[in-house]
Amino acid sequence: MIAFLEQFSPVIQALFATIFTWGVTAFGAAGVFLSKEISRKLLDGMLGFAAGVMIAASFWSLLAPAIEISSSLGLPSYLPPAIGFIAGGIVLWAIDRTLPHLHLNQPTSSAEGVKTTWNRSLLLVLAITMHNLPEGMAVGVAFGAAAAGIPGATLTGAVALAIGIGIQNFPEGLAISVPLRREGFSRFRSFWYGQLSAIVEPLGAVVGAAAVLLMRQILPYALAFAAGAMIFVVIEELIPEAEQGQNTDIATAGAMLGFTIMMILDVALG
Repeated sequence: MIAFLEQFSPVIQALFATIFTWGVTAFGAAGVFLSKEISRKLLDGMLGFAAGVMIAASFWSLLAPAIEISSSLGLPSYLPPAIGFIAGGIVLWAIDRTLPHLHLNQPTSSAEGVKTTWNRSLLLVLAITMHNLPEGMAVGVAFGAAAAGIPGATLTGAVALAIGIGIQNFPEGLAISVPLRREGFSRFRSFWYGQLSAIVEPLGAVVGAAAVLLMRQILPYALAFAAGAMIFVVIEELIPEAEQGQNTDIATAGAMLGFTIMMILDVALG
């Protein structure tokens, strides 16, 4: 895989990587063809798993390289990562407050963001889409950093991040398609909306990779920005959703497993 990617520009590498993560989302969404129900325990465990992957990726794949890059540029090692991290959280907070969306197993009256007459299915898809945007940006920035020859940023590390994001996209695809099927959508429409939630990942990846290549000095800020956005999603969205079903032990075990797998991927490949 590495040899194949090396022949392309970083932007194309990031595009390929997020087409993979999008494909895994579609694979997860395809579970709706097998069943219209999903165990609440399984769902909570998968949400916890996704949270664990994102937490680990935020540090090993994004914050740690940002700290190392800041030092190599002669900047205070803590300052760019801190600024970028907080900025990422603020931007996601603004999106969360503005974009209409609805969390799983919540009544339509509980929709967040600006008031709208959009239907329930679209609001559910937008909730998952909001998760995927920072993931795509993170992958793109990682490939851009590797191409820039920055210490601590490697192509294998970027690939490891894409694999980790792809793994946790599987339950996200399933978590959107099955509830839609349960609400009366056809299997194909449920699948279509489930995979559509990840369409923003290639877009985010291309923008992220291009930005760091054009403006190398923003790299530590961009890495930390993606980390902050991902951690905001974990704390604001994934963990609360995983805790709704009272399966706290299962959700916690899923998070521990996801964190461990992403850590192994990043350390072993990065």
